Amino acid sequence: MTMELFAHPFSSYCQKALIAFYENDIPFRYRMLEDEGVGDTLASLWPMKKFPTLLDDGRVIFEATAIIEHLHVRHPGPVTLIPEDPAEAAEVRMLDRFFDNYVMTPQGKFVVDALRPPDSKDPYGVEEARKMLETSYAWLDQRMQGRTWAVGDSFSLADCAAAPSLFYADWTHRIPEHYAALAAYRARLLQRPSFARAVDEARRFRHYFPLGAPDRD
Repeated sequence: MTMELFAHPFSSYCQKALIAFYENDIPFRYRMLEDEGVGDTLASLWPMKKFPTLLDDGRVIFEATAIIEHLHVRHPGPVTLIPEDPAEAAEVRMLDRFFDNYVMTPQGKFVVDALRPPDSKDPYGVEEARKMLETSYAWLDQRMQGRTWAVGDSFSLADCAAAPSLFYADWTHRIPEHYAALAAYRARLLQRPSFARAVDEARRFRHYFPLGAPDRD
């Protein structure tokens, strides 16, 4: 039975999951949230109605990281996104959480605040998010010195998380030019065929970006 992925191509977390599918050419049915009736079907599977959500042979898996872990176990392919070595796998999972919590989350704070009505803005929260992004950028630039990927020598779950995180974070709060290692890492992620495909699929939705999508990438 073909898996069904409930997702939207412009969503950062959906892109994270899509990268894993595309890395190993795993077949699935794309249930795009803008299509008629898909939202109701998703609500029947997962009351939170959040995406990405995967339906695989009656099993419902939600959250991008869990979906990638599920694919690793149930649908393995030639690209191993979670290393076999336990210590390296732990580091990959740690970096996955870093990108979600310390890049994707503060980036999202800017976006959510831009969508709020004027009398509900949260300038303090946005400033705290800015500080977190700047701290994350500095740490990542040091980490990526001499590295190609986030952990070890191979593309992994951590890079699946990094790609959309850094893609949208740089749109939101530009990575400073002097962080050359981080900027080069972001560029490599954009060149990765799996992520390039996800980015291309989302191009027609760029006008939805509330901060204004830059004319690049």
